[in-house]
Amino acid sequence: MTIFVFVGSLCGAMLLGIPVAFSLLICGVVLMMHLGIFDVQILAENVLDGANNYPLMALPFFVLAGEIMNAGGVSKRIVSVAIAAVGHFRGGLGYVAVIAALVLAAISGSAIADCAALAAVVIPLMRRAGYPVPLSAGLISSAGIVAPLLPPSIPFVVFGVAAELSVTRLFMTGIAPGLMMAATLMVTWYFYARKTPSMASEQKFELPRLLKALREGIWALVLPAIIIGGMKTGIFTPTEAGVVAVVYAFVIGMFVYGELKISIMPSLLLQAAKTASTIMFLVAAAYVSAWLITVANIPQEIGESLAPYMENKKLFMFMLMIIVFLVGTALDLTPTILILTPVMMPLVKQAGIDPYYFGVMFMMNNAIGLITPPVGTVLNVVSGVARVELDQVIKGMLPFLVAYTVLLFTFVLFPELITVPASWLR
Repeated sequence: MTIFVFVGSLCGAMLLGIPVAFSLLICGVVLMMHLGIFDVQILAENVLDGANNYPLMALPFFVLAGEIMNAGGVSKRIVSVAIAAVGHFRGGLGYVAVIAALVLAAISGSAIADCAALAAVVIPLMRRAGYPVPLSAGLISSAGIVAPLLPPSIPFVVFGVAAELSVTRLFMTGIAPGLMMAATLMVTWYFYARKTPSMASEQKFELPRLLKALREGIWALVLPAIIIGGMKTGIFTPTEAGVVAVVYAFVIGMFVYGELKISIMPSLLLQAAKTASTIMFLVAAAYVSAWLITVANIPQEIGESLAPYMENKKLFMFMLMIIVFLVGTALDLTPTILILTPVMMPLVKQAGIDPYYFGVMFMMNNAIGLITPPVGTVLNVVSGVARVELDQVIKGMLPFLVAYTVLLFTFVLFPELITVPASWLR
């Protein structure tokens, strides 16, 4: 009955069009009334406790760093380096998109920001080169969702707070599967490029052009190494890494590239504040539901229903991934993390599954949800920025969605693909 009250109140509020953060608060109030412990003071205390969390301080800094980098010309220079390096291959602009997505992911940590930047810069190039536009838009969408797996992933910060896990260790664990996602995209693109005549490249590899692009883009390419290296060696925490990213982005955008103007800083600060405050309010609201989920023993109830599968870790992970995939088609990434993490983490620990391995699988599955209709936030972003009909973006995305799904369940069958590389980076 408690599970029905939890799911019914949450889904009912969202179906009425109430924003997710307020739906979570309503769900918390309904649960408190159902359990006979309604107290406004407890509600307020949990909201404050949810927001008062040190790792969350990293969020506004990385969001602001992403805004400054896009305005400061960083994205353009990363794409220029990629074009000079691999643009001469057949279907070369597709590889450019994936490589640029990797670098941007290691800078901004936001799938939506990366996709918007890539779609604005790369899609016009692909269109002029005669590439199939739906397939190109589908690739951009699929490449952008690597960001939640690579440091400094904003979703990993949220998940780490909700699951009470080390954010730095989550970052390190996500690197190998994030790179494997990019490799999967490149292999899939290769097969399409090989049989599409219009993807033949007329560009030739020119070393002087590559050296010039590297000389101009080196300042942008160094930042991911600073962020990841600094956290790996313990020089700074994820929050401090966010501050470093902001300062570095400001300096190179203002004084090196000269494209960042002081006059636009207030608008960048305002946009970053809006984005970060939205996420932090979601986290604070979710903390109420998370506390009540524990009080109501909902994980135990679900665990009893899934008990027959717990003895087989791979089968149990398969079941959890199916649940996450279905929820991810209906909810955006952050709400899914905040709703499912407090329910699933106790079950994962009870089943003896490595919580960091689960965290990466959970994040990858949620990232795939960003390109899965009917919500598909990233699909809408690419459609709007690139001016491509949404149904065409979905059509072009499907081959890459299939490839990602195959990779996801390969990780279920062979968890060592994630845990072994992670052990090298600890």
